[in-house]
Amino acid sequence: MDPTIKDFESAIAELESIVKTLEEGDLALEKSLALFERGVQLSRFCHSKLEEAERRVEILNERGEVKPAPASVGGDAPQAPPSPSNEARRR
Repeated sequence: MDPTIKDFESAIAELESIVKTLEEGDLALEKSLALFERGVQLSRFCHSKLEEAERRVEILNERGEVKPAPASVGGDAPQAPPSPSNEARRR
């Protein structure tokens, strides 16, 4: 593990910053490559942390200590009315 990466949240924040910088496209090739390489490191770190969390949740589920949310959670909320069709907007 890279000692410069503190935790998941800081890794995500740094990764988002790198993506934004790379998208601007005003960098020299070597700087872009260095940022891309750092982004890959951060991405791997985050992926690893997410896999660890998933394994922990699976273990808890197997022990019966945590139950998955029912499929209907969030499905009972009132829905917004449908947006006007393209034809109605043209009028």
